[in-house]
Amino acid sequence: MERETMEYDVVVVGGGPSGLSTAIKFAQMNKENGTDYSICLLEKGSEIGAHILSGNVFQTTALDELIPNWKDLNAPLNVPVKKDKLLFLLEKISFPVPAFIMPTMNNHGNYVISLGNLCRWLAEQAENLGVEIFPGFPASKLIYEGDNVVGVQTGDMGIDANGELKPGNEPGIEIKAKYTILGEGCRGHLGKEVIEKFNLSKDKDPQHYGIGFKEVWKLQEDKHEEGLVIHTNGWPTSTDTPAGSYFYHGENKEAYIGFVVPLDYKNPHLSPFDEFQKWKTHPSIKKYLQGAERTSYGARALIKGGLQSLPKMEFPGGLLIGDNAGTLNFSKIKGSHTAMKSGLIAGEHAYQNLNNEISTGVSYDDKIKDSWLYKELYKSRNFGPIFHKFGALIGAAFNVIDQFIFRGNMPITLNHPTPDYACLKKADEMPNIDYPKPDGVYSFDKLSSVYLSNTNHEEDQPCHLQLKDPSIPINVNLPLYDEPAQRYCPAGVYEVVEKDNEKKFVINAQNCVHCKTCDIKDPSQNINWVSPEGPGGPNYPNM
Repeated sequence: MERETMEYDVVVVGGGPSGLSTAIKFAQMNKENGTDYSICLLEKGSEIGAHILSGNVFQTTALDELIPNWKDLNAPLNVPVKKDKLLFLLEKISFPVPAFIMPTMNNHGNYVISLGNLCRWLAEQAENLGVEIFPGFPASKLIYEGDNVVGVQTGDMGIDANGELKPGNEPGIEIKAKYTILGEGCRGHLGKEVIEKFNLSKDKDPQHYGIGFKEVWKLQEDKHEEGLVIHTNGWPTSTDTPAGSYFYHGENKEAYIGFVVPLDYKNPHLSPFDEFQKWKTHPSIKKYLQGAERTSYGARALIKGGLQSLPKMEFPGGLLIGDNAGTLNFSKIKGSHTAMKSGLIAGEHAYQNLNNEISTGVSYDDKIKDSWLYKELYKSRNFGPIFHKFGALIGAAFNVIDQFIFRGNMPITLNHPTPDYACLKKADEMPNIDYPKPDGVYSFDKLSSVYLSNTNHEEDQPCHLQLKDPSIPINVNLPLYDEPAQRYCPAGVYEVVEKDNEKKFVINAQNCVHCKTCDIKDPSQNINWVSPEGPGGPNYPNM
């Protein structure tokens, strides 16, 4: 197929907080200096914000730097945090945890927001500065000249499930650029490619992840406390899996609630989705949800390896930013402000290089290391490894010492050298877990939940969940691990069905909410997530 080619000075892949901050900072410098460098931003979602999912208690540090007058410009930050609660749950009761022993969980000065709505607002600021934004155009491939990345190719449209061209097909566009900046979010498939190709994680720990769930509920007025922020640990997840939850009271009587399970868990019988549903039945949580209505559901992986797993972020022809690199501060359970800071530095770095304002000896990674972003990651560097080594209870005690007494400056740096997928034990070595049936009031099944995510894909297209070896799910994963894809996927994509006395592995790709968990947790590393056609995936209204 013949392809149209477009040329820009900078192409940004991803319309999340890091990508939009990159574009805004670059365009601001363009305007301030009277230059006319060109920049575009590609977003695979149907609109900016469609694929954005985050808790979100938002720290404004990077926004204050990027757009100091954001209040005057009506940024959607309307609910300041008024009260923090940290609870440890047992099956029927809960215990308050003194906030002062976990200073990173202090949210004074932060805001309860919808990150999707903030990204929509940031996109408006970017377009006002001349940034060209193209939603519904996934970047499917990188373009190379020699060993340099020189742009991206958007996905082809109109190819059927067998790889044949359908009537009205449209080839993807080649977008060439002097700088290709990858802000795809957690486990971006292009970011994964450049990390491997250019060996950017040499001498680093493997990256680590969690699976995060979120639901939006409309609460009864007497149950809603605007600005209340609750975090919990403990029940229902076993002590060797330090999961945690959040319950944020936002505006308009809405609550943003969710659960995070680290993907280095051991038991293949564990279902992160069902752990989340079970958590909502705890008396300390259930009391807020009485008479409430669930309006939205979604899930996505989050990247939490931190400093020890942070790859080199500059590669020939481009930069990795935000969650594509792993800038989330796990001890705060926050990554939006750090993602924005990485983008702010990236926009400045790209502009200064294009405008010959910088010495060739100063790299993007040097600038990251000189920023408060790096200092934050340094102070939280032991948070994840401590939990992995010691479990939820002892790990929490060690983290109190690290964060409360040493303020993140303990004179040792711990490592977590085992990839998440390799932490899984064999099914016959671990206890079965019986989950209660959903009650339809507080707990729900996967398919009714996916319905609330507004997920849609063109069904007659090549499957974007690629198996390197189609025989592995039934011949390897099923006998060894009871095929955990049936449980770790939050959208019911993967099933093992029996037909004519033969077991088959079924992929319901149309259900995929683009969380990337399968790409991360499959014990055989047999699943490769790539971008589907066009704007496929969830359409989150205010996540």
